[in-house]
Amino acid sequence: MFRSFVLLLFFSIILSSTSYGQGFKNGWVWRYVNSVINDTTDAEKATFTVYPTFANAPETGIELGASILKLYYANGDTLNRLSELQAFTFFTFKGQYGIHLENALYGDKDKWFFLGETKIQRFPLSYYGIGPNTPKENPATVDAFQITAKQRVLRKIAKNLFVGPEVDYQMLSSVNFKQPEEGEPYPLPAGSDGTHNLGFGAGIVYDNRHNVLNVREGLFGEIAYLKNFKGFASEYDFGTVNLDFRSYHRVHKNNVFAWQVRGQFVHGDPPFHQMALLGGDRLMRGYYLGRYRDKNMLSAQAEYRILPFKFSKRLGAAVFGSIGNVAPDLGGFQMRNTRVAGGVGLRFLLFPKKDIYIRFDVGFTKEGANLYIFNGEAF
Repeated sequence: MFRSFVLLLFFSIILSSTSYGQGFKNGWVWRYVNSVINDTTDAEKATFTVYPTFANAPETGIELGASILKLYYANGDTLNRLSELQAFTFFTFKGQYGIHLENALYGDKDKWFFLGETKIQRFPLSYYGIGPNTPKENPATVDAFQITAKQRVLRKIAKNLFVGPEVDYQMLSSVNFKQPEEGEPYPLPAGSDGTHNLGFGAGIVYDNRHNVLNVREGLFGEIAYLKNFKGFASEYDFGTVNLDFRSYHRVHKNNVFAWQVRGQFVHGDPPFHQMALLGGDRLMRGYYLGRYRDKNMLSAQAEYRILPFKFSKRLGAAVFGSIGNVAPDLGGFQMRNTRVAGGVGLRFLLFPKKDIYIRFDVGFTKEGANLYIFNGEAF
């Protein structure tokens, strides 16, 4: 998501360095691009940015779409925390499409905190099987229409402490489970013919971060439980405990050392796409999201960020590393199944007045590397 900023930056360079571009400097196109690149909006004012997207992935081919990013402070007061609302929509020439929404919205004086994400998409998922020792070769492909929506509605009960209900809905329909052309076929997992599940629960969150997209210092902790009841808007009976702890430490003026510990523990009989997943653009970068999946997952990561370099006002960098493991039960974690990932990244300061960066990360594992381009830090 938000890979399209590369296009926006490219177009701004072209327009500013050619005679063709000179004719646009007084037009609305140039003014809009300039307002984004140079962040002309006052710090207390809301920022609303819309721009085209272009991307490519082996499963989808060429992706085209649009992105929207809104940043604001409640009541325009910069003493409040920075709220962010992100949306990304895409389609491909293979007939795939999707829209992703993410929100971290703070009310005035932090009285309310709305934290969630929604995905509506028809998008292929690579399935490597269940367990900590699945092979990387010849994954199956699960092509399906998918809706996932998770929302937390949290109320402040003390300084930086929030509590409230959580709702999680996931649906998988029109499923086409394609076995690999080579190798042994996979046993069809629970949920491979489609499923829908509605989970209810509650969580408690400690959060003293001021800017969730680029935390300079602070703490975040969440403990939550979600329960799906078979027969009550759900086809499967299972429960999930989620743990998430993050700590951020300022080093010198512009450098930040951050670490995160994440755990997910599922009991009961979940469908395959609602098991604990290892990998992705946020945790264990370098591994495909779902490269490893099982009922239980433990992972940790650390990152050192230079935001920005001493010689530049807008360019920075990061180096990161992570470890993770999945297991069928709490007693099943084994050191030999621990996976390691690491990488480096560049940063470009997109909104100087709100301290928001675009990240370009390359994650490495023993199975290869993956590139990630996103708005805001991974955690």
